[in-house]
Amino acid sequence: MTKRKQSPKALYIHIPFCTNKCYYCDFNSFVLNGQPVDAYLAALEREMERTVKLLPPERVDTVFVGGGTPTVLTPAQMSRFLASVKRHFPVSGDAEFTMEANPGTTEADKLQAMREGGVNRISFGVQSFDNRLLERIGRIHSVDDVYRSLELARAAGFANLSIDLMFGLPGQTPELLEGSVERALALDLPHYSLYGLKVEENTLFHTLYERNELPLPSEEDELAMYVLIMNRLKAAGRRQYEISNFARPGFESRHNITYWRNEPYYGLGAGAHGYAHGLRHVNIKGVQPFIDAAAGDLPRLTEEQIPDNEAMEDFMMVGLRMLDGVRNADFAAQFPDSTIDGVFGTVLRPLLDAGLLERVEETDGYGYRLTERGVPLGNEVFGAFIAVAES
Repeated sequence: MTKRKQSPKALYIHIPFCTNKCYYCDFNSFVLNGQPVDAYLAALEREMERTVKLLPPERVDTVFVGGGTPTVLTPAQMSRFLASVKRHFPVSGDAEFTMEANPGTTEADKLQAMREGGVNRISFGVQSFDNRLLERIGRIHSVDDVYRSLELARAAGFANLSIDLMFGLPGQTPELLEGSVERALALDLPHYSLYGLKVEENTLFHTLYERNELPLPSEEDELAMYVLIMNRLKAAGRRQYEISNFARPGFESRHNITYWRNEPYYGLGAGAHGYAHGLRHVNIKGVQPFIDAAAGDLPRLTEEQIPDNEAMEDFMMVGLRMLDGVRNADFAAQFPDSTIDGVFGTVLRPLLDAGLLERVEETDGYGYRLTERGVPLGNEVFGAFIAVAES
């Protein structure tokens, strides 16, 4: 059995509720006030029941609860939700169980419910350590909320903690970013994610951008910010294991690595994506439409069988995001009788000649990875693999 035909060992669950909508956010999220949260959790459990009947799991090694802001659930709702996950999925004893959180939404009783429900990793959406910048991007937490939330999480027994920071924000300079990075590193966390702003459609920032009212940093400044991030985090002992992610050894996000290796995963909840047995699905996005659909069947918006050539391209584009790169042995495990060189030789040669990729010889074969020069130009590399594999 090829890896593409195996049952997923990774589970993503979407909680679409937020306290407010940030100005840059195009995620499938809805302001909490007035939402039928309990009815949503009931619909989510019905989706769990049908999913495990359709695609029985052998073992789940990673769980990731994203949003939205999952920690807007009350402690009672949190306990109910996590109990339903355990009831339907065989989560392994050493699983990585991540929940996204916003600073200011994790009081002690909620953290206790999370611990008791199996959560052992929290990813906080901090974004900046500058209160004025937080206000400018529509965040409602303060820097003090960040410190308090991390203190409470540690007191509750959480050691595997991560924070997200953003760069390329309106009005942000390399000097402002450096201040945030320094304060973030002073927290001595095992994992950091740092993302460049993308102005997405259907956001307030896109509206402002179209009006020429969004004062974004220059491309030169944004590149300088990214280089600053890489240098500072590496100097602090956090290995860059993916384009945007840095960790102490052993604290890399196992769940996200599943995505970057193009391996199967369950996707549940409103707007969630899933990928298993070569079939990719997207769930219905609206809260009430999701609830209504789950009453009768799996709440699917779309389903499509991914042909091998497209899956091969995905393998390269997401796999090369990891600084260890892609291995031909892993490629062959997903696509028997095929090799990276055989499928992508004509794409690889110019990237190698340009010094953006390098070939790596290993005991069980070979692989490719970004060079130091290629890391800041990753999007150029990834785009080279679009629509080139033959059907």
